[in-house]
Amino acid sequence: MPDYQDILVTAPDSGVITITLNRPEARNALCNNLLREIAETLDSTINDDNIKAVVITGGEHVFAAGADIKEMAELDAVGVMNDIRPSYWRRIAQYPKPIIAAVNGFALGGGCELMMHCDIVIAGDNAQFGQPEINLGIIPGAGGTQRLLRTVGKSMAMQLVLSGEFINAEQARDFGLVSEITIPEMSYNRALKLAKNIARKPPLAVRLAKESLLKAYETTLETGLNLERKSFTLLAATEDRNEGIAAFMEKRRPDFRGK
Repeated sequence: MPDYQDILVTAPDSGVITITLNRPEARNALCNNLLREIAETLDSTINDDNIKAVVITGGEHVFAAGADIKEMAELDAVGVMNDIRPSYWRRIAQYPKPIIAAVNGFALGGGCELMMHCDIVIAGDNAQFGQPEINLGIIPGAGGTQRLLRTVGKSMAMQLVLSGEFINAEQARDFGLVSEITIPEMSYNRALKLAKNIARKPPLAVRLAKESLLKAYETTLETGLNLERKSFTLLAATEDRNEGIAAFMEKRRPDFRGK
């Protein structure tokens, strides 16, 4: 992996890489360069068959406390219109392999939005979530209003966005924003264990399952069901499907090869 400035990237371990946000002096504020490095890392692994899942973390103390306000303050309306950041967010959102977030401490503003770009969220019990952009006279700009509404529902989304208040890990789990809570020291280990488990599954099935689940946000039930059925049918032609069935019947561990 390249030697990045604002993130740390581990070598593949059992099919999983870890991206660690690495701006501790700024509580991992999401500057342009950090987002660019995440997007470039994900882009570089799309066609790498050795990498089957990704974990994103900020460490035990903070995930990301928001966007880089100093960079934001330098942009006028034209600068915001021409901002490169939406292209980075788009590349993260379109990444086809599973991304699991291990979240401790603050996940606020852009940090909460980055977390919501991930597919599964494991939170430490010290985690706090929120979209406090309203306190700066702005609104979330990387999908916060849209993803929150689809995840936690209208009332809680309105409360978070309009008040700028935070919620804790238990509240986030109750509203479906995170899937599990651990002690902070174990959130990364749990996320890594889950990622390695997913990495052992048939890659084509994982990819199509993720696509089908995400499309449910954007389409009608009928359209989603049609996509699911097409993906189900497509997988019937794969070697991994035959291997999975054979292994089940023969009571052995399957050997999935992504074919």
